[in-house]
Parts: sequence; structure tokens; C-alpha cells
Amino acid sequence: MSNFLAEFSCIDTLLTQSRSLWQNRSFECTDLPWKDDFPQLANVVWQLNDNDLDMIDASQSHLVDTLLPALKNDLANNNQDWELSLLAPNRGNLANDKQQTLAAEASLSLAGGITAAERPHFSAHIKGRKWQQITAFIEHLPDTTLPVLEWCAGKGHLGRLIAKTTGRSVVSLEWQQSLCAAGQQFADKWLLPQRFVCADAFAGQDEQLVQQQLAVALHACGDLHVTLLKHAADAGTQQVVISPCCYHLIQAQHYQPLSMAAKTSDLLLTRADLQLPLQQSMVASAKQGQYRLQEIAWRLGFDSLQREMRHVDEYLPIPSIKQSQLNGEFEAFCRWAADCKQVPLIATIDWVHYHAIGRERQRLTRRIDLVAHLFRAVLEKWLLVDRVCFLEECGYQVELSEFCANSITPRNALISAFK
Repeated sequence: MSNFLAEFSCIDTLLTQSRSLWQNRSFECTDLPWKDDFPQLANVVWQLNDNDLDMIDASQSHLVDTLLPALKNDLANNNQDWELSLLAPNRGNLANDKQQTLAAEASLSLAGGITAAERPHFSAHIKGRKWQQITAFIEHLPDTTLPVLEWCAGKGHLGRLIAKTTGRSVVSLEWQQSLCAAGQQFADKWLLPQRFVCADAFAGQDEQLVQQQLAVALHACGDLHVTLLKHAADAGTQQVVISPCCYHLIQAQHYQPLSMAAKTSDLLLTRADLQLPLQQSMVASAKQGQYRLQEIAWRLGFDSLQREMRHVDEYLPIPSIKQSQLNGEFEAFCRWAADCKQVPLIATIDWVHYHAIGRERQRLTRRIDLVAHLFRAVLEKWLLVDRVCFLEECGYQVELSEFCANSITPRNALISAFK
């Protein structure tokens, strides 16, 4: 058994054991769904100050330190033994944002590929962290002369920097004609060995993948990077380097496992489950944070109202709202939502009552989500190792690492496969 297979087995066991804690739709709950089995954990989350929840959630290590002792006690009282060490965050030695970015850019410059004067042209219109991600990703590519296929290229920012810094020929695959045109114009202007192919990655583009090639994808979403892996395996593509993203963007209703190990798992993952790895509180302004919490409370207040009005005890999703709507009154919001979903309203409604219910349910959902977030990193590891095991089954040697600091992007996992 490979090391990755053994690791997958351990992760799969933990996630299966803990399903009641993370496989919940918090908006549909009216109480902590696991409170009877985990009373100490329930007590701890209700003792947390509302103002501290985002700070705790923003750091996986802080989250683990806050909740793990109570979870361990509940498991001991229930005579259960989980491999909770898997929840410990990866405490790698990646440099901080600034140091790592400077190191990556210095390395690219030393390679003779891009000068300080040229950098503004290549980084134009790329937000700071995206530029950091691109330079860090390139730093982790194998030292090879193989031609490159850039999957889901957009304007080809990644491919153009590879072409510029290494001199390798790059084929950039992108389905939007306008992006291909813009990318090709830049490549031609700078005399780069980069050629754009305008095509749908889902529409049998395996002919773009050949054996003597390095295929790369930086944050190709869901089915897009899965399709690349399958096509590359079929073509016997010599080297594949990807950083997966947005696991929930799939066409199927449930996750379709890739490896034999994942196919035998008892886990059945919905698109909502696949969003869990992406859920992490980000630093926002106090005003934005206030709007976010208000919107959740109003949505849940309306949800409690519509359940009674329709006599149907189930969550009813409503459309996205404009921030300006939150500057109005709760009653106006509910009437708008009722009109959108054709929910009949009676003449006498205690709006204060439903507003208060919404605020309490908002406090509840935040705590349900906080506990689920204990498992977001390990669920992402399950998904990553599924991809790794699939590639191993296809004859690749595979490495799983991180290409940049978590603060540059939480989607910093790197899968490098070699024939």
C-alpha cells in the first residue's frame, strides 16, 4: 500500500466517523444537530462571544485549539476513538507573503527571463495576490524543456510568464474568444512562444494533450481540473502540475470519486459538502461584517416566517440581494422575499418576533458552521489525495505539496505528477 493510500484510509475513517458534525445544512437547522452526542462541544460553542467567532474561524490552528478539548472529552465519554491528530493544521515552513514573493520574483529575474522594467507589463491588470500565486506556482514547476499546455488559460498570464522566463513553447487553451485574442496579442507583441487555442475544455480537448508535454493548471475549478487529469492520464502526458480549486463546481449532483480507494468510501458528498474546504472567514471591514450578519439574520427570519405562512417546514432559498436593501426595514425585506417566492402573507404579522428569531438562528448557524469548519482542511485533503491516488493508479509518481503561503491563497495545494 502506498503512503497516500494509507493516508487516505485514515482520513476517510475520520470523516466517516464525524459526519454528524460537518455534513449539515446549517440554514436548515433550528438547533445544534449533534448536541445530544456532543454536549461539552455544544456548551463550548454557546459560551463563545459572537464577536470572536470570525477571528477564531479565520485561523485553523485557533479553531482547533478552541474546540478540540471539548470534542476529545465528548468522545472519551462516548468510548469513541477518532484520529483527531489529522485535524492539526499543516505548520509548514513557507516564508511569509512578502519574503516569498520577493524570492520568487528574484528567481525568475535571475533565470534571465524577466527584468524589473518588464515586470509591470507582465503583471498589469493582475491583482497583487494573483501575481504572487503565479510567480510562486512557476517556481515549483519541474526543471524540464518539455513544451507546456496551459489548461483554462484565461488571458494566459501564467503561460506568458512561463514562456518569457523559460523560453518553452506554450499552448494556452481557453474557451472565450475575447480572452484568447487579448492573450495572443500580448504574446505576439512580446515575441513569446505562446499560442492560444480557443476551445471548450470539456469538448474532447484530449487531442491537445500529448505524451511529451508538461500540462499545468492554476486554480482550474472543479470538473475542469478533473477533466485535465483524466485526459492527461489517457494521453500518457509525461508531467502534470495543478493546483485544484472550487471542488463544488461539478456537473453531477454528487461528487464522483476518481481513485479506487475513494470509490469504495461510504462518503456521499453533495455540492454543498464540497464547498466546506472553501469556507473560511476573511478579514473584512466592520461595516461589511455587519451587513453580512444582518443579511443572514434577515434571511433566517424570513425563513421562519415563510415556514409558518406556507405550512411547510423546510428551508426556502431566496435570490441574492443588493446591499442597499439592508439599509431598509426587515418588513420590507420580507415582503420583497415573499413576493419573489410567491409566499402569501397574512395581514397581522409580528415583524419584531420574526426579526428576533432570525437573529437567534444566525447565532446558531454560525456555531454549526464553526464546528463543521474543524473538518474543512481534512475534507480538502481527502479530495486532494483522491486525485493523487488516481494518478498513482495511472502510473505516475506523485508529490503533494504547497506552492505558497496560506495567506496568499488558501487554495495553495500543488499536485505534481511525473511519468
